Formats: sequence, C-alpha cells, structure tokens
Amino acid sequence: MHRQIAGRLTGPVTKWLVLVGVLVATVGLSSLGAKLNDVKNNEASSWLPGSAEATKVTNELSKDVNPNDIPTLVVYQRKDGLRPSDFAAMDAQGEKIAAIKGVTKQGVLTPNKAKALAAQGVNVPKLTSADGQVAYTYFVFNFGKDGWNKIPKPADKIRDFTKIDGVKVYLGGYGGQASDFASSFDGSHTQLILITFGVVILILLLTYRSPILWLLPIIGAAVSYQMAGGVVYLLAKYANLTVNDQSQYILGILVIGAGTDYALLLVARYREELRTHENRHEAMGYALHRAAPAVIASAATVVIGLMCLSFADLNSTAGLGPVLAVGVAVTLLVMITLLPALLVIFGRWVFWPKRPSFGSDEPTSHGLWARTGQRISKAPRRVWVITATLLAISCLGLFKLDATGLTTEQSFTQTFDSVLAQKALFAHDLADNSNTLQVVANDDKIKDVESAVVAVKGVGKPTDIKSLGGGRSWFEASINQDVSSPAAFDMVKKARSVAHGIDGSNALVGGGAALYLDTKIASDRDNKVIIPLVLLVVFLILMLLLRAVAIPLILMATVILSFGAALGISSLIFHYVYDFAGADPTFPLFAFVFLVALGIDYNIFLMTRVREETADHGTRKGSLIALSSTGGVITSAGLVLAATFMVLGTLPFVFLAELGTAVALGVLLDTLIVRSVLVTALNLDLGGGIWWPSKLDRDPPINPTPAAAAAEVPEPETAGV
Repeated sequence: MHRQIAGRLTGPVTKWLVLVGVLVATVGLSSLGAKLNDVKNNEASSWLPGSAEATKVTNELSKDVNPNDIPTLVVYQRKDGLRPSDFAAMDAQGEKIAAIKGVTKQGVLTPNKAKALAAQGVNVPKLTSADGQVAYTYFVFNFGKDGWNKIPKPADKIRDFTKIDGVKVYLGGYGGQASDFASSFDGSHTQLILITFGVVILILLLTYRSPILWLLPIIGAAVSYQMAGGVVYLLAKYANLTVNDQSQYILGILVIGAGTDYALLLVARYREELRTHENRHEAMGYALHRAAPAVIASAATVVIGLMCLSFADLNSTAGLGPVLAVGVAVTLLVMITLLPALLVIFGRWVFWPKRPSFGSDEPTSHGLWARTGQRISKAPRRVWVITATLLAISCLGLFKLDATGLTTEQSFTQTFDSVLAQKALFAHDLADNSNTLQVVANDDKIKDVESAVVAVKGVGKPTDIKSLGGGRSWFEASINQDVSSPAAFDMVKKARSVAHGIDGSNALVGGGAALYLDTKIASDRDNKVIIPLVLLVVFLILMLLLRAVAIPLILMATVILSFGAALGISSLIFHYVYDFAGADPTFPLFAFVFLVALGIDYNIFLMTRVREETADHGTRKGSLIALSSTGGVITSAGLVLAATFMVLGTLPFVFLAELGTAVALGVLLDTLIVRSVLVTALNLDLGGGIWWPSKLDRDPPINPTPAAAAAEVPEPETAGV
C-alpha cells in the first residue's frame, strides 16, 4: 500500500503534475513571504506575557504613555568641555529634529531649554554633566505599531546633521538602540541566505562529486524557504503569531539545513534502489517507501519538539516554535514531493560522472563506515564506555556557562553608536532618562511609594506625580545603569521590594530595566517547563517509531549526554576563544531544543535502518549494515546543518553567534561520535535486548555474536564513502 502511494507520486505522468502543483504553490506563497517585514514585531515589550509586572504597568499607563513611544537621545561629548557655540548648535539641531516626521509633539528638549525650565522651577532632567564635557538632547519617536522597523531612515538623517567640529556625537537611548539593531539586520538577511546556500552547495559538490546533482537539493531548499515564508506571513497576519528578525533568520537557516538533510537521505536511498531496479520510477517508489518513514518521523520529531516552545511564557519564544515548525513541515512536504519528481524527471544521468547503473556494486558496503563498524565490533563495550566517559568529561565545561544575561554592550560583537552614547553618559554621572522606573500605585499611597523608591541607591529624581484616574497615580525616575545589566535588575528588585512593602499601595514597578528583568524571569521559568516537556515528547515519538522502550531510553540518554558535552565545550569556546561576557537567559533553552530535536534526527535515520535490517540479519549485523549504509549520508547531512548554523556567527549578535556555535558543535558530535560510535557500540554490546519489550530479534532468536556479525560484512576494499 505505502509503496503504491510512493510510486504514484513519481509515476511517468504524476511526476509532472507534482512539479506543476508545487511550482504554482511556490509562486503564490513567495509573493506573501516578501511581505514578512510588514508583520514582524521587534519590540521587546511585545515579548512578555500579560502576567509580567512590567506588562501590567504598561497596560495601566496606556492612556498616559503611548506604548509605541521610543525615547531617543543625541549625546554630545568634548574632552576639553563643551562650548557655548556647541550648545547653540544643539538648539539649532533640536529644531531640525523636531521637524522630522515621527518625532512627537512634545518636541525636543535641549540642554539650554532644560536649564531655562529648571530655572523656572519646572521639574526636568539634568542634561549636562557637572564637568561640562557631556550633554544630550532628548526627544521621542513614534511611528505607530511597527515603529522599531521604521526607525533607521530618520535615525540616519539625524546622524547626518548632528555634527559639530571637535565634538563626538552619538545617537542613544531606545531610539539609538533600535536603529543600531535594525541597521545591523538591514540587508544582512539576503546576505545570510546567500552565504548559507554557498556553504551548502560546496558541501554537496564535495559529497556528490557531481556538477549537476547538487542543484536539485538546492532547488528543493529554495522552494521550501519561499513557501515557508508565505505560510509564516499568513499566520503572523491572521493568527497573531509573533515574528521578529531573530525568528526569521533562524527560519532561513533551519529550512535550508533541514531540507538539504532530507534531500541527502532520500537521494542516497534512491541511488541504492537504482542499482537493484532497472526502471527509475520503480526505484523511486521503493526509495520513498523505505526512506520516507524515517524522514517523516525525523521531521515530526523536530516539529513537535519545536511546538513545545508554544508553552513558553515569553511571546518571542512561544512564537519562534510555530514559525520554525511551519518551516520544517513545509520543507518535509517539498522534499518528499518536488525532489523525487525532479530526480525521476532528470533520470540517472543527473548522477554523472558516477551513475548508479542497474546491477552495479553498492560502494557503502565496503566503505569507511563499514570499516568503522568492524573496528567497533571487536570491543563494543570498551568503545561505548570510553566514548561516554569522554563526553561526560566535556560536560564539565558547563561550569563556565553564565546565562544570567548580558548588558547592551555585551550583547553585540561590535561597538554600536548607542553603546558609546550610554558609556559617555555613565562615565560622566549622567542618567539616561530614556531608561526609567515607571511606578504605579493607589492615590493615597503614591507619595509613600515615591519616597521609598527614590531612596533606592541609583534611582534619580522623580517626575511629578500624575493621576491615571480610577484611584491610581504614577511617576517615573531614571536609573543610572545599563537597561539590561544585573545592576539594573538589582535596582528594579529593590524598588519593587520597597514599593510592594507599602501596605495598601497595590504598587507596580515597570519600565525598561523591569521589562528585561521580567524577560529573564520568564526565561528561567521556560527552561524548567519546556526542557522536560521536549524530552517527554521526543521519548514518546521514539517509542512509537521503534516500538520499544529500551532503545528510546538509550537514545535519549545519548542525546542528553551529547547536549551536555556540546554546551560544555561551547562554554569554554565562548569564554576562552570568543571572550564573551556570558549568555542570554534564553540561550540554554534554544540550544537544548535545537540540539535534542535535530540530534535525535540522526539517531532516527540510523535506528529505523537498524530496525529494518534486524528483521533479516539480527540486531548486531543489522547495526553494522545500517552504519555502513547511512554513515556517509548522515555525516554529510550533519556537516550541512553544522555549516548552516555556523553562518549565524556572521551576524553581530552574541546570542546568535553562541547559538550557531553550540548547535553546529552539537550536530557534529551527534553525527561523528554519538550516532556512529556510541550508539553503534551500544547496539553491538546489548544486541537484541535494545528492542525490549518487543520480541524483535528474540522470537525467533536472531542474535549472532559481534565477531560473527562482523565476519558476514564484506571486507573493505576502498576508503570511499
């Protein structure tokens, strides 16, 4: 039945119908994918759940404080002290800033204006340092809901005319950070995709040694990427799915990497079948029948694992799961429909110069991985004990992992304008008044709350208290720390502690630093909930797929060990090679989900083949046949996925650089060591017992010794894969 369905997909006529159908769908969805920028949301405030205290403050202040406001600073610094002419130039530039579309009606506050208002008794922030070397102009951008995506152009315009001879000028505050963030992504998405495709093409050329065959997996990956973007756009626009630059970048990497992996597995099985079937349509029918279950199971594991992220408190994390799951699901559909159709349309010649002719020898039966299996079979227990021990030792590097968070400066791999602005302010004891504590409390207790919060060390002069109506009032006060630093988090915690301690106040403390703190709190909660959930889901999938309990438990243990080793080694690289200060709180969860979901992929590819061969040859010989048959293609797939994730390191963000490094290293460990050495050695040592409680390989008993199994495998003739 399944073979008949597989054959119908790639029959002499249906192959053309499949090709036309997929291409029509691609045209329609790619036009929607081009609009993805219109529905992205990069605002950090949109990432938090409604239960977060910072979110509650934002909701209460929604009438007084527009959530789309982006406080922005232009910071001026002259080492020998700012001159009267400099302040005059700031006033003139302030008028130009006020005329820019998107600057709010409250206008621009320059240092001279601030001094004049302060002299009149108006409560305004101090905009000039005591030593006179640094001053800043303050204003607010508001471009509506998608303001963070629209800020680069006006920001660049401001940079163009805010120049004074001998004065260093920086664009800072949230506006400066948003501009730097958006500009760093500007154009880099296309560049990232092109680099990724370039890396994949190179690996495919080395793998296939064919000037033509590499093109078909690339076409499949490109079509998958276009279609996935369109589906994600529809979900973002009509299902309120949170999509940001980060999720879009990872989507592209994952689709290309996973698509190429699936293509490698399918092409390898098709090439095997071409040697035993004269008709290429029949060969593809058998290839799909035998390879598709493993590919589908692999993709399903990744999809379900990623969907577990939907249970996250952080909206950005919860949104990332469905975005990537859609990408993998679309990629699966393309690779089991379009790619097989293309392969049978092109025929055997596409493999030139090494065409798999009917009746020819299968080279994997005496290749590198066949020899590796034979070596492992001589002492499998010693091999898996030594391998597991080395991986466990590598896990000790986790003690160097500091995922408590990064300051703004530490979050980037290069120095941005907004970071320099912040450093100039803090070095001269000026508070960044775009970074404030926003405090809401009952009217009759607001004064007490104000006195308690302002007494916290580092909290600046408060604004005038304003009524919100309904018995609630609020004020805000700047804090003299980086918005995402541990020091700022401590100040928020202390402010909340004293504010909450005022009986009957119902006080809430929000603002920028509070938002980042609540993000960290939500991340810590997500780590504790999502990681066990992913493990449970993957274990259940493996049980259903392999129809056993023992081998799923063994595979889960190996994947967890591989994850710990990858993260341990990565932590040492972050610290001693990259010289990063730490990691984002969301990093462990993202690394875990990717490594477990993707790492189990290769075990699925291997173990489904082991199960298939066990029925005829027993577990031990079946494991050796499976390793020799899948070793080359799985290694190539691992190299592709590792290389694609390493491309993330080309972006100037510590989080993406760390994620790319950890996933790439973990995938290489899985393909080269865990899957090929550790799992194979365990299979050979335990034999038919791995299928408990299934009777596979025990009724009737098929359980040759490792030596006998190895003896039945042909001696290696070449080292080719």
